[in-house]
Amino acid sequence: QVQLVESGGGLVQPGGSLRLSCAASGRTFRRYTMGWFRQAPGKERDFVAAITWNGGLTYYTDSVKGRFTISRDIAKNTVYLQMQSLKPEDTALYYCAAKDASGSPWYAGPYDYWGQGTQVTVSS
Repeated sequence: QVQLVESGGGLVQPGGSLRLSCAASGRTFRRYTMGWFRQAPGKERDFVAAITWNGGLTYYTDSVKGRFTISRDIAKNTVYLQMQSLKPEDTALYYCAAKDASGSPWYAGPYDYWGQGTQVTVSS
């Protein structure tokens, strides 16, 4: 069992930065691929980024490439999403999720565990 708790969201001006954190509990955390998804009001939950268990592979949706960076600290059981050059269209509820090695990291379906989300609002 893995429990996930996100933090770090908030209100930021366009062009600003935020770092989201996802603290995981459960001794098998290191075995999981970790992902970040986001959901804007009235829209579906979309993939943002993912990182494999050893950090060897990372995945990003096109709209955040070059602006967001996903990383993980296995010793701290924490995954981070560093967001820079934020745009109003990045406004959403951001979720952290965990999955085992099976299934694609790009889609929400294979993820077994989800956090409650942290709100990111980009506005002047």
